[in-house]
Amino acid sequence: MKIALIGYGKMGKAIEAIAIAKGHEIVARIDKENQDLLNKETLQHADVAIEFTGPETAYNNILKCFEANVPVICGSTGWLEKMPEVTALCLQKNQAFLYASNFSIGVNIFFELNKRLAELMAPQPQYNVTMEEIHHTQKRDAPSGTAISLAEQVLEKVTRKQNWVNNETTAPTELSIISKRIDPAPGTHIINYTSPIDDITITHTAHSREGFASGAVVAAEWIQGRKGVFSMKDVLSL
Repeated sequence: MKIALIGYGKMGKAIEAIAIAKGHEIVARIDKENQDLLNKETLQHADVAIEFTGPETAYNNILKCFEANVPVICGSTGWLEKMPEVTALCLQKNQAFLYASNFSIGVNIFFELNKRLAELMAPQPQYNVTMEEIHHTQKRDAPSGTAISLAEQVLEKVTRKQNWVNNETTAPTELSIISKRIDPAPGTHIINYTSPIDDITITHTAHSREGFASGAVVAAEWIQGRKGVFSMKDVLSL
């Protein structure tokens, strides 16, 4: 498989190492310094593009992949207000697009645990639910995309919470997400249900970026020959 890496920071380099170890070829490494290479001529040599940049560039990068008829795996966060447009364009142009706020296989199983726990706790109003996420200091968005995904899963089931806020709160209808930036933490997500009698906590802790990078390569392998809009749930048959 020939891969174009869009975003060549720590995550891009981790993806490169895993892809090469699995026998894949990196045909383009596109970053801020050589953005002009993000065009049809460059992308036509790739079987898939893996996009890890930031909220200010992700949308346009995805559209350029569609224009080049290249499947795109996207892990950038902070741009999801444009997801409906990307979904519509992908289907209209008969392209292939897979987005995940987190590609870690463990995190995606954690998502399923979170949904099930929220479902069980929904009829138990004596429990207050709060969240915490910890990342390295170079993480630009807060809360993390993974934390937002987890929060939205909770809000769907625990209807006494109406919205999430990125701070401590005493409002009973708000779901508090506390964001901490501590080096070298690659990512920890904690969901707490607390009551006067007891607490229930579930936690996912990443030990390195390898889990995220490995999952992105698995997604790139999986999307070959497919058309449509997908997520890691599709990849992992969850």
